[in-house]
Amino acid sequence: MSERRGKRFTYERVELSPAAGTITSHYSLDDRSFSEVVQLAPELDWSAPALPAAARLLFLLSGVSYYKTAAPRVIDLGSTSVSPSDVAFLREFYLEGLGEFSYVNDLPLGDLEIVGGDVADRDPGPVADGPERALIPFGGGIDSVVVVEKTKRRVPDSSLFIAGRYDPIEASAALTGLPIVRASRRLDPQVLKSADNGFFNGHVPVTGILSAIAVTAAVLDGRTSVVMSNEWSASSATVEVAGQGINHQYSKSYAFEAGFRRMLAGAVPGVNYFSALRPWSELWVAERFATLPQYHPVFRSCNRAFHVDPARRAANWCGECDKCTFIDLILAPFLSPEQLRSVFGGVEPLDRPELAGQFRALLGDTAQNKPFECVGDVGECKAAVLLAAERPDRAGSPLLSALRSEVLADGDAPSAPSLMHPLGEHFIEQPYAADDLLV
Repeated sequence: MSERRGKRFTYERVELSPAAGTITSHYSLDDRSFSEVVQLAPELDWSAPALPAAARLLFLLSGVSYYKTAAPRVIDLGSTSVSPSDVAFLREFYLEGLGEFSYVNDLPLGDLEIVGGDVADRDPGPVADGPERALIPFGGGIDSVVVVEKTKRRVPDSSLFIAGRYDPIEASAALTGLPIVRASRRLDPQVLKSADNGFFNGHVPVTGILSAIAVTAAVLDGRTSVVMSNEWSASSATVEVAGQGINHQYSKSYAFEAGFRRMLAGAVPGVNYFSALRPWSELWVAERFATLPQYHPVFRSCNRAFHVDPARRAANWCGECDKCTFIDLILAPFLSPEQLRSVFGGVEPLDRPELAGQFRALLGDTAQNKPFECVGDVGECKAAVLLAAERPDRAGSPLLSALRSEVLADGDAPSAPSLMHPLGEHFIEQPYAADDLLV
């Protein structure tokens, strides 16, 4: 693979166009140039003092989508203003965020070198003085729905942040009753034709990029906190290779959250960033989502509904992908088969014995590969199987019965009650730390 690697990836410049409502990031890789455009409403406050710093962070994190086209050993920050801690976090963001990309392409990136940049310690900008105003990135799945319903009661002045426009997200967003701050991200057309251009392909830490866009939107809209919906198990490695964890969800992990918060503290301290679900399991989230029936007919987590190409987006749950099987499994302890069949268009994944291998992958079967997807960890999935199998209305499920027997034979499933308490560190503060977000 080394012969396909480029020589130098360079951060060129970032441009703000208030009248058009755009932030344009320019990069180059050897003799090829890339430009990415983030669109936000021109009516927002483009004179906000913290905007240049927020746009700079967006510029730094967005570069990963273009670096990976040829994955050179050298990243040149050009004249970009950075602090030493910015450079350290950026290196982590590239190495950990591209861990799956590196693994799938058999392309070690440990030799990465970051050079250039106007490196200096900077005084952070001013901290806004005013009431709490929350901005909640919203994807229409169970995690963000639970966070919205909790947050809007604690912080009445809350808004959704939505990147792009997808019908399932719009349907769920309408039910929240909250205003929306919108953004769109227009990738350079060259990366949408990776095969034609001979580029490497693979996963990038997109949640990190969307987090930077959300922070920029928060600055423009005078918001004080970006409230994420990333739960405890997002920090778990997807696979272990030579003792090194590779996490598909790195940019949803505690490690990313901590590093990004440090970066913000040095540049945009007026915006707090944290996940309201960080100490909680997916099982805890699913139990609470089950009590929100108004969302059950419209929520969507099937990734086929969010394809980059609108013509290839699925109109409904596909009912067979790894994300569909996980959502069915994690909700099965709390919703009846009839309720979940309604969600999945008449047949839930647990009704389909041909999907047994995918369920076993979620349960840690060493003969299967855990999917590179945003799914819970093995312990959560095993606990969900045992809890779902206790429901009388699921007594006749051959697949669930078989999975239960296998989990019991393994003998290492955590108890469901142990997953209903805070499980790790978090950055949740008042007023978000009230009630059952911490007890």
